[in-house]
Amino acid sequence: MADRFVPPATLIIEIDALIQSIAVDAQAMLAEWREWDIAPGFQPCAQNLADYLALRRHDLRPLQRALMRLGLSSLGRLESRVVPALITVRAALAALNGEIWRAPVDDDTFFAGDARLAAAAEALFGTARHTRSAALMVTCPTEAADDPAFMQHLAARGVEALRINCAHDGPAQWERMIAHARAATLPGAPPMKVFMDLAGPKLRTGKIRAHHHARHVFTGDRIAIVAPDAIDCKVPADVRFTVTCTLPEAIAAAAPGQRLLIDDGHVAAMITAREGPMLLADVVRTRDKGIKLRSEKGINLPDTALAIPALTAADRAALAFVAKHADGIGYSFVQNADDVAALQAELARLRPHDWDRMALVLKIETARAVSELPEIIVRAAARQPVAVMIARGDLAIEIGFARLAEMQEEILWIAEAAQVPVIWATQVLEQLVKEGMPNRGELTDAAMGARAECVMLNKGPYLLEAIDWLDTLLGRMEHHLHKKTPQLRPLASWA
Repeated sequence: MADRFVPPATLIIEIDALIQSIAVDAQAMLAEWREWDIAPGFQPCAQNLADYLALRRHDLRPLQRALMRLGLSSLGRLESRVVPALITVRAALAALNGEIWRAPVDDDTFFAGDARLAAAAEALFGTARHTRSAALMVTCPTEAADDPAFMQHLAARGVEALRINCAHDGPAQWERMIAHARAATLPGAPPMKVFMDLAGPKLRTGKIRAHHHARHVFTGDRIAIVAPDAIDCKVPADVRFTVTCTLPEAIAAAAPGQRLLIDDGHVAAMITAREGPMLLADVVRTRDKGIKLRSEKGINLPDTALAIPALTAADRAALAFVAKHADGIGYSFVQNADDVAALQAELARLRPHDWDRMALVLKIETARAVSELPEIIVRAAARQPVAVMIARGDLAIEIGFARLAEMQEEILWIAEAAQVPVIWATQVLEQLVKEGMPNRGELTDAAMGARAECVMLNKGPYLLEAIDWLDTLLGRMEHHLHKKTPQLRPLASWA
């Protein structure tokens, strides 16, 4: 059945009601956020984010269809300009209804959100030096500390940003990496920006004890999860493996009926019982041939509310170096606005006069961080330059692989509404970086990274080749797509 034609006068009433509803709901959000003393430069961004969140409480699909029928914007690309877009659509409806056309907002106002986002990206990553507008961020391997040529290759390829992972190496190696990066700066070019990732709380497997001569864990097996010092504790007779967890607080917080994932989800289990400080879990999915449990593999508890501070003692120790040498900080496993406040307080202690000039990269890695993303962004960006990293590795395990594609889109929308840059990260061109040849799926994934302001590559033997591929790929895709908006350049294939 064809859609019913809705006259412009009726749609004007609907748009007016929508604008009024957004104003009320957005004001309530802003009232809560204002306690964070939002800097003047971010206030219009916070306003637009509140407007967007208020808008997305409504099901707009019927309105979109009616607007499309009249040849008007379907409101599907208004993330950076919520109220100006609605007002402009209303003006067009009024003109169709017989009123004299009057442009409701000028060009600068209509595109102000795009300009703020572009300026924020340039401030964080520098001016793009190749044909692409998306910046490149490269993870430094340990060898970069003693190989000046590595940084020279990156500078020659126009890489804008470096990522140093504080979970590896130490201050001596970090200092040499940064010195090599500064020395590699090309004449007339800005130096590469240096971002240093804090390690965050490590929820990992520790010692592992096999029972009944077991060598691999299979679906249907029972495992016991215990504190680091309890590897030799007595376990039920049907347990095949005892696994220690590096964070005892996680064991205390978990409960029967919650999921337990080990080694990037290769072992999926359900917690079935607690016996004192011990968790018992039944393996519900793994490879048919089984998995060998190993130490230092990640543990995820996606259903468990973990009251674990994102800023650990090790992070606080690393911050003394980071605050002195880095352009920005990668905040691992940030989960709420209080985590942001804790880091900002520590930065203010270390750099009391200009801590708010340091960029803060919010690494979104957990289901809780997703649910509290608007508050996390506003609490951070209220005081300092901010970017959001879609850390798709841990995030996929936390929310499920089936939801990752949907969620990375929504994070892109929220960040654009807040007018903060996005870093597209984790496993970008991973097979190419590791083996020298990409697969088809990862090329498509990397192409979609053109919607972000920065794309991150991890370390590997074919990293330089991957940079060359990505440079070309992003440059081509940006002629076709900007955020959610197709760019209708001529199609040469059918000319």
